[in-house]
Amino acid sequence: MNLTPKQLHILTRVRDLRVAHGYSPTLQELADELHVSKVTVFEHVEALIKKGALLREPNKARSLEVSPKINLPDEARRTRLPLVGTIAAGSPIEAVEDRQHLDLEDLFAGRTSRPDGTFALRVRGDSMIDEQIRDGDFVVVERCNQARNGQTVVALLEDGEATLKKYYRERDRVRLQPANEQYEPIFVNECRIQGVVVGVVRSIL
Repeated sequence: MNLTPKQLHILTRVRDLRVAHGYSPTLQELADELHVSKVTVFEHVEALIKKGALLREPNKARSLEVSPKINLPDEARRTRLPLVGTIAAGSPIEAVEDRQHLDLEDLFAGRTSRPDGTFALRVRGDSMIDEQIRDGDFVVVERCNQARNGQTVVALLEDGEATLKKYYRERDRVRLQPANEQYEPIFVNECRIQGVVVGVVRSIL
């Protein structure tokens, strides 16, 4: 498929933002990203939809999605995972996306068939140290919106902040439990599960 550099950029950003947040960017967000007008982005998006590279549900906001038939240049190896930001393991912090990649080569290959089904986050903080998840580690996360009690999850709180904790559904609330006695658990009525941790990568350099 013949795509321009800007069209490839748009496809990559749509994919990465869906991985990071679970929903697609708006046209205005894409325009801000490319430093162009919303009209220009609209023209690119419409061209990509006509080419079959982008999919969109009619009359539904934030529904842009990269066609599963499209292989973006940085998806040549399924183990080259998008490193989409930093996740708090202490007090929750605002989730901030970063455009990098973590290449795991043989690790976790074949765990999911979805190109956006697994992603990586860099840990900041020590609240999960008793689970051998340390400050500066990378956690490999399988995207899902449900978790079993005791699983380590990426949880998005009601205020939009994200945290890494062990998940426990109690009778009338959710307990997000740290693995460090110096931290108190977080109790919420509900939280949005962004994914379940399936691995930890540590650099010794």
